[in-house]
Amino acid sequence: MARNLLWVAVLIVVVSCLVWTLEASEGDADPLYKSCVDQCQKTGCVGDTCFHQCKFFSADGKANDGPWYMQEPLYLRWKQWDCQSDCQCECMMTREEERKRDGEKPTKYFGKWPLKHVYGIQEPVSAAFAALDLAIQFHGWVSYFILVYYHLPLQPNRKTYYEYNGLLHIYAIIVMNALFWSGVCHSRDVDLTERLDYSSATVLAGYTLVLAVIRSFSIHDQSAKVMVTAPVLALVATHIIYLNFYNLDEGLHRKVIYGIGGVELIVWGLWAALTSHPTKWKLRAFFVSSILTMCLRMLDFPPYKGYVDSHALWRTAGIPLSYLWWSFIRDDAVFRTTVLLKKSK
Repeated sequence: MARNLLWVAVLIVVVSCLVWTLEASEGDADPLYKSCVDQCQKTGCVGDTCFHQCKFFSADGKANDGPWYMQEPLYLRWKQWDCQSDCQCECMMTREEERKRDGEKPTKYFGKWPLKHVYGIQEPVSAAFAALDLAIQFHGWVSYFILVYYHLPLQPNRKTYYEYNGLLHIYAIIVMNALFWSGVCHSRDVDLTERLDYSSATVLAGYTLVLAVIRSFSIHDQSAKVMVTAPVLALVATHIIYLNFYNLDEGLHRKVIYGIGGVELIVWGLWAALTSHPTKWKLRAFFVSSILTMCLRMLDFPPYKGYVDSHALWRTAGIPLSYLWWSFIRDDAVFRTTVLLKKSK
């Protein structure tokens, strides 16, 4: 009993970090930055750095209306890697160098910290680790698939004994989709990729909450599953519609994701504290590590050397968490299959 109370106390203390965030000023409102961008769009240069894309723009920064060969190439317009984007990036880095020389602290631009680009990739470290996390999730899903269909006994109708099998296959597809669009958005953050990233992340957060409730409370009745799913589905759908058709509000999106994630982790944490599952230590480790990585994400510190920010570290920490998650799921599949086989005999 004392151990369980201690675990609940740890749960409360760790969850409390979810309310802590750091604020940063907006560098895009800086008059020197705005003047730099305006001048760059007119001349096509920032200091000694010039951009050939700007030749497709007139002196006032608007696109030329000349013949097709005077227009910006389609592939550049599709990527939205144009004169304005180049000017904003170069002016941002130039202004940050000036601020550093003057002893001023780094600041955010358009709600994000300034990061150095690599071959046109806006957030190279985050994009790389998002791709690696996707690979780990895929490996975990395949290893789970092989386990339940080839190593564990099957029912006479060739279905698995593990009652959460279908939910986990859906989870794998949803999480890999979310990581894919997250990597794309880290590579090139434009309106479309940001909407797809936010929408996919919202679906993932909602689905994992449903999965946590169904598994933790061992819900098997279909009507009970519908009662759990319906309110979460309504919240997810409302949030996605709001983001895509009303206001793409990053601050609101972050609060919704943290709110759903906080409830999910509380559910997992309470189950881990009270369950007699043979590998409950993995669930407890996953729970505590997830909270700590979420706190790491919310630290929101300036990027180290212009590349590694809190989001990149959060992505890095997510890789061992993905491995630990699928390790627990495989153990859970073995545990539940063994229990159900004994009941069937």
